[in-house]
Amino acid sequence: MTGLRDRSFLVTGAASGIGLATARHLADAGAARLVLADTDAAALARVDLGCTIDLLPGDVREERFWDEAATVLAGINGAVVNAGVAGAGAIETLAFDEWRRILSVNLDGAFLTLRAAMRALAGRSGAIVTVASAAGVKAEAGVSAYGASKAGLIQLTRVAAKEGAATGIRVNAIAPAGVETPVWDAVPMFADRAAAIGRDAAFAELAAMATPLGRYAKPAEIAAQIAFLLSDAAATITGSVLVSDGGYTL
Repeated sequence: MTGLRDRSFLVTGAASGIGLATARHLADAGAARLVLADTDAAALARVDLGCTIDLLPGDVREERFWDEAATVLAGINGAVVNAGVAGAGAIETLAFDEWRRILSVNLDGAFLTLRAAMRALAGRSGAIVTVASAAGVKAEAGVSAYGASKAGLIQLTRVAAKEGAATGIRVNAIAPAGVETPVWDAVPMFADRAAAIGRDAAFAELAAMATPLGRYAKPAEIAAQIAFLLSDAAATITGSVLVSDGGYTL
């Protein structure tokens, strides 16, 4: 895919799930250097992709973390703003601390990541993809904090696209629905079913209930779509939201 080979990219939340799958896809596509960020330093250290890697263990919510990363980010050609957390709970019973936890990672952390990437790309063209969610497009009971964080991220992406367009920085979002990633382990309903019937069966059960295509995405599938948005094949696409949900939002 043109526009990936010999280029450098930042990927956050890179130690597992969509982030790790995206890092692997970019490396396989010929990326020259990847800057990988995650709070799980041990898992991050185990990542081996066959290209030059700079590791940034730390918390995307910390402004100081990004200030100190500025030198490492110099020369990047794009970024994947992926780090995020899940959570559920009705508004009436949701603890404010839980609300803040989810918003701080999914929106504050995304803002700081996006700002750092745009600063690193200042005066140059480049491409950024934010990982939002179908929950930011379709309302569902029990996901107020998560849905609000992802809806906010979608609007942040659009504003960034408008601001970056003058220098050729493209900014797009991808909004998956169900993806078979470890983030589901933090959802009690899924964790209970996985313990009872196994992870594969639990994913199949969930997909059958809410997804017209009848299955959830694999991380590698979402990674390929992110790579498309980073590539020159998407050179005229900016400010868009690619909803990749198996028909969930229909």
